[in-house]
Amino acid sequence: MPDLTWVTAVARLRERREPGVLVTVATVRGHAPRRAGAKMVVGQSDTWGSIGGGNVEAVAVERARELIAHLPAEPELMDFALNDKVVNQHGVQCCGGTVTVLLEPLPVPPAVAIFGVGHVGLELARILARHELDLHLIDTRPDMLAAGRLAALDDAIAVIHTHRVALLPEEVLGHLPPGTHVLIMTHDHAEDAALCDAALRTDGLGTVGLIGSPAKWARFTKRLTAEGGHRPEALARIKTPIGLTEITGKEPAVIAVSVAADLLRAFESDTAG
Repeated sequence: MPDLTWVTAVARLRERREPGVLVTVATVRGHAPRRAGAKMVVGQSDTWGSIGGGNVEAVAVERARELIAHLPAEPELMDFALNDKVVNQHGVQCCGGTVTVLLEPLPVPPAVAIFGVGHVGLELARILARHELDLHLIDTRPDMLAAGRLAALDDAIAVIHTHRVALLPEEVLGHLPPGTHVLIMTHDHAEDAALCDAALRTDGLGTVGLIGSPAKWARFTKRLTAEGGHRPEALARIKTPIGLTEITGKEPAVIAVSVAADLLRAFESDTAG
């Protein structure tokens, strides 16, 4: 009967937004504790499943946790000889065979929060939904998050989180995962301003982007300085206009492509850092 515990473990890590490593017995020659294809999942403190115990498993777990501590990391292979002539770190395994183990890092995917799921927000959500990430959609207008309107996201690769808020969408900021990239594009400039103020007061966010013109940002700058007490270096955290500056089209789909491309660069910067 196939060992399916690793599937549940990977899903559990994904839900918790914790990194891990999928460890697979890739090849077996001769006798070994487990057949090729046996899997286990290694987290920062827990493990699920088994690749046979003994030295092979202990060394694989140690190496997996080294990879977790130094993400991003590439998959790698480890070879083990199972005989009594090999000096092992965690005891002798003398089954007589050889085993190759594949370690595949499972990094925590990026997270993006779109405040305002209007024409541009929905187009952007459709693009981002095709990527492995957590996508948070927030809007004070119930119809913007109606199931029928979001049907285009039904086959999403991303995990979609919808937040229906009545009055204060900025309260969602404190509940977002660490490092979430925030995009502010609501239908209401007052709401946008309140979100900018709250984002600057929220620790642990990723990039913060605001849709709009230079004139809009000039008004916001005065308000955030005078009423919010934010200094210029804090205001510099907010990127506006959002997207790639060399793409100047105004159509919602064009803006969405531009913003998504800029986000992909931010994701690469996250993993490189």
